[in-house]
Amino acid sequence: MTELSVVIPCYNEDEVIGRFHRAVLKELEDLGISFEICYVDDGSRDATRLHLREFARLDNRVRYLSFSRNFGKEAAILAGLRTCSGDAAILMDADLQHPPSLIPKMLELHRQGYDQVVAQRDRAGDGLLRTLVSKVYYRLMRRCIDVQLVDGQGDFRLLSRKAVQAVISLPESNRFSKGIFSWIGFDTVSFSYKNAERAAGRSKWGGRRLLNYGIDGLLSFNSRPLRLVIHLGTLLFLTALGYTGWIFVSTLMTGVRTPGYVTLIAVITGLSGVQLTTLGVIGEYVGRIYGESKHRPHYVVHEASDLQAPAVVPPPVRSRSEVGTR
Repeated sequence: MTELSVVIPCYNEDEVIGRFHRAVLKELEDLGISFEICYVDDGSRDATRLHLREFARLDNRVRYLSFSRNFGKEAAILAGLRTCSGDAAILMDADLQHPPSLIPKMLELHRQGYDQVVAQRDRAGDGLLRTLVSKVYYRLMRRCIDVQLVDGQGDFRLLSRKAVQAVISLPESNRFSKGIFSWIGFDTVSFSYKNAERAAGRSKWGGRRLLNYGIDGLLSFNSRPLRLVIHLGTLLFLTALGYTGWIFVSTLMTGVRTPGYVTLIAVITGLSGVQLTTLGVIGEYVGRIYGESKHRPHYVVHEASDLQAPAVVPPPVRSRSEVGTR
């Protein structure tokens, strides 16, 4: 059986994929173990798939999948973990921001008995605004969600076969890998490494994508936003009740008085904003339930080095005995 699999999701990495492949291949060959490299092309629009096809043709230790379109990095991670067969799997990006030189250290820690070995990057080189937003976000996440997230810990990690099986057994379509890795547990160790720049090309994670990814993380592992809506509604009700009582007592003591127009408009506008926000939070959860209920596959494979790879891999559907009856 293969000792180590390296799983690499990639999207439009034509400029750097050759340099990355040579670097990771050198590190793996120096280890003197059996290995495989599993690329997942997430519907790239450049020549990335052509490079992967050539890698697989020249080296039978290289495997690849290519999606029919861009399904997102979460789907690519899942596909790679489903494809790999090693006793352990290392997840890493193809832009060389995850240094291949750290692979021996991760494998050494795994041999000490850890099921998850996490490489945690520092914030050196990040802008002041991005660093501040990141710290605030992770502090908020630690307070709000039901799993532990650490700033700087991402997808660059080693998973044992037990951990891989646990990750791919989870059936949800709206996947947030950082939360999933924390949720499955197992013995985990982390170490820090210096933040590295992209070797070439541009980051695929702009401000909008990062914001949406942050919202996914906030909603995927807790229902606290719904509870917050209940608390906010209760607070507004008690505030309105107190205001009504104040007007009633004031009327008895000083006579009839008419509240000002500005006050009335402010109250209506404030309540309307709260109602729309509440509907948005509820709608987000309902939309996720709707998406899960359709049981669509996480991805569709367009091309694969392994001819037996299925074109469509549906998510597992739980039986009524597993989810309970109503």
